[in-house]
Amino acid sequence: MSHFIQLHLLTSYPPANLNRDDLGRPKTALMGGAKRLRVSSQSLKRTWRTSALFEEALAGHVGTRTKRLGSEAYKELIEKELDEKTAAASAEKIAGVFGKLRKVEKGEAKEFEIEQLVHVGLEERQAISALVETLAAEKREPNDDELKLLRHKPAAADVALFGRMLAAVPEYNVDAACQVAHAITVHAAEVEDDYFTAVDDLNSGDKDRGAAHIGESGFGAGLFYLYICIDRQQLVENLQGNGELADQAIAALVEAAAKTSPKGKQNSFGSRAHASYVLAEKGNQQPRSLSTAYLRPIAGQDQALDAIKRIEEQANAFDSAYDAGADSRFVTSAETGYEEPQLKGNVKKGSLSELIAFLKSDQ
Repeated sequence: MSHFIQLHLLTSYPPANLNRDDLGRPKTALMGGAKRLRVSSQSLKRTWRTSALFEEALAGHVGTRTKRLGSEAYKELIEKELDEKTAAASAEKIAGVFGKLRKVEKGEAKEFEIEQLVHVGLEERQAISALVETLAAEKREPNDDELKLLRHKPAAADVALFGRMLAAVPEYNVDAACQVAHAITVHAAEVEDDYFTAVDDLNSGDKDRGAAHIGESGFGAGLFYLYICIDRQQLVENLQGNGELADQAIAALVEAAAKTSPKGKQNSFGSRAHASYVLAEKGNQQPRSLSTAYLRPIAGQDQALDAIKRIEEQANAFDSAYDAGADSRFVTSAETGYEEPQLKGNVKKGSLSELIAFLKSDQ
């Protein structure tokens, strides 16, 4: 099987606020001397791994990212009628396995939270639940052997894809098998302001005809380029050699990346979209993004087709300079006016399901 899988997606969004900065406005970046709209990789990865598509495709193999494992254990112990003192001591020890406990301010109730988020697999949560059952039944605190709750390679597809870092116990870190770039617009873009009002339905207007509320919200629109690289060998290793689960994880990731959208301000903007163009590449060659195709921002009336032309020309240019960048390629396009790929080498075109089948095959 190919070592690397590379994905290049073009997705168009109408006015939206997909991923906000500290001021609540769409994130931006400067590239090629022009301001672009941006969606962070953190936002995208959370969107994909919490999507119904991903969770249904990988049921039983999706992890949980939380600070509250100790809080959850304490609540369960109390529900099972363990005394508060023993439950608190047990919850503190369980939480401490996964990270440093958050300091409790004077007068604040203990919540047994750790300072940093930790990404755990289903079997690790099951180990906690089994320990809670034992402690509640035997009315005691856990011993050191019972606190060996972490697993070196949890069978959670999202942990295997995106990795995890445990500062307190680095031997349980998982190297990410998937790298995700920040999505940026292929053209220059500005953040605009939506001035809006809300009207009181019970205001007859006899005394006051004004709005009950006035507000302002930032938004932007654009065609985004996204790059994803998957190290399939690392993914299989992270999943303890389970190649079938690795293929399921890749398929779920590709479908989620092409079909799901970040949830920021969805109710206000309805900014749901599917990718207009997906280029998949596989091979053992050193991966590279094709973002340089958009260093000079696209302008004009036919930006979608121009963006596709640019990305294919850039792939060909890299092939000419450094030899083939992939053993084989597959294109899925929903862009009207697009006919056939203008890419060098072994290239096929078809639906997204055919693209996923291509990634699973040895051809």
